[in-house]
Amino acid sequence: MARTSTRRPVLKINLDTTGAPRRGPDDLAAEEPLEIRLRKQPLAVTMRTPGQDIDLTIGFLLTEGIISSAGDVVTAQLCAGTDTPNTYNVVDVTLGPDVPPPVTDPSRNFYTTSSCGVCGKASIDAVRTRSQFDVAGDPMAVPAGTLAMLPDRLRAAQRTFERTGGLHAAGLFTAAGEMLVLREDVGRHNAVDKVIGWAVRDGRLPLAGHLLLVSGRASFELTQKAWMAGVPLLAAVSAPSTLAAELADEAGMTLVGFLRGATMNVYTSAHRVTL
Repeated sequence: MARTSTRRPVLKINLDTTGAPRRGPDDLAAEEPLEIRLRKQPLAVTMRTPGQDIDLTIGFLLTEGIISSAGDVVTAQLCAGTDTPNTYNVVDVTLGPDVPPPVTDPSRNFYTTSSCGVCGKASIDAVRTRSQFDVAGDPMAVPAGTLAMLPDRLRAAQRTFERTGGLHAAGLFTAAGEMLVLREDVGRHNAVDKVIGWAVRDGRLPLAGHLLLVSGRASFELTQKAWMAGVPLLAAVSAPSTLAAELADEAGMTLVGFLRGATMNVYTSAHRVTL
């Protein structure tokens, strides 16, 4: 079992009470590096919460445009690292012989953190990866009332967040509001990659007629990942960025932000949100 959290003794202080500070345990969300290798050559390192590492890897490769389907992957396996005890923080992937290797500068391989996402792209142009899927033509429609219920459903399924308060979540839903899969991670982009990797391995791409809900803000990177998986609607409980809205507009994707209670803002392709 992957360690998603760990318990640590802390000094707990409450200025609203007259009692003295007390010592007690607190659960912290786990954060460890995961090295992704292609044919045993380092490609990327991401800071993530252990668990669903194969899904994370497959999702990362798909959303970065390195693979286009599960059929491009011959093997993907957790490998023994150098730590003692072994943490299995390495995934080695073998691609099919007809899959071209990624074009990267060896001196600037991908490095992702739990906060900023991919930080090792060698140029601005390399950040933008175009999707193989026509999101704009997706006829999906979702009632606003259904959207309004989803954040509570997402929150109720966040088991590790309940203990730690320190994880982002991404959930894949049908247009009727059924949650198909939820993933948690210290990095919101990792949570999305875990969801998309699950969908790739389950043969569900493109994710036409589905929506992706994220627990934080909607960044350019998350919008791009959703587009790469063919998701027609991306919703976030917090704010989108300018680039996220511009990319969603370009893709023909519906972008919903500030999805809280009975209120929401629809920034692009508002025709998919019905009243």
